[in-house]
Amino acid sequence: MPTTRLLPALLAVVLLTGCASNGGSANADDPIEGFNRGVYSFNEGLDTYALEPASKGWTAVTSSEVRDSVDNFFDNLESPGYILNNILQGKPVDAGRETFRFVLNSTVGLLGLFDPAAAWFGVEGRAEDFGQTLGVWGADDGPYLVVPLFGPSGARDVTQYPVAYYTNVLTYVTLDTLSFGALTAVNVVNSRALMEDAARFRDDAAVDPYVFTRSAYRQYRQNAVYDGNPPLDDDPYTDFFEEMEDDGSPEG
Repeated sequence: MPTTRLLPALLAVVLLTGCASNGGSANADDPIEGFNRGVYSFNEGLDTYALEPASKGWTAVTSSEVRDSVDNFFDNLESPGYILNNILQGKPVDAGRETFRFVLNSTVGLLGLFDPAAAWFGVEGRAEDFGQTLGVWGADDGPYLVVPLFGPSGARDVTQYPVAYYTNVLTYVTLDTLSFGALTAVNVVNSRALMEDAARFRDDAAVDPYVFTRSAYRQYRQNAVYDGNPPLDDDPYTDFFEEMEDDGSPEG
């Protein structure tokens, strides 16, 4: 999942925890911080000089309804992966809900361009990936890792990418590399356009956006593994936010 797809979730975690600004590195498990910062800078440069201009152009020629439909379409293509990971996590009810969403949205919803499952039946989707599955199985998240093009991740979470590729309908319906690349580019640019406000907020609110993203990402993943109810005594960033409050950082 690219960084731009994660930003709203990351920001929500930080705001709910009570702070969106800091002045130093968190006590994170980041043993290769120098390398990670280099990749982070590369990703940010790519965003600044390619993705952001492309997303602004896309926004200029599309309506918000079109962008939402495009997002629904690509999210629907990922549904088989969500179903599989729910099964692997021992959540048959959630797997059934995702299956219902996939079937209804792929047919009545015109290949996922629309979301009648949510609009008519209140069945909202929730992404589940293989990194979360390993976390449910008890695997530690491991060292923090920034992946070129994809953004924040970890030793455990990088496993989600090959699994997501092979469970994405797009992998099997595109006829050639060019069409696959073109559709992927549309997905990335559309996602970046949807997250413009979130990206601006992160950059304006954080003294060090790298630390902001790293800290929020680890909490976001912890929250995802426990379906929104992580154990309070297992929060690796409690001290981080307490330190920022002690330093007089503004609470959000």
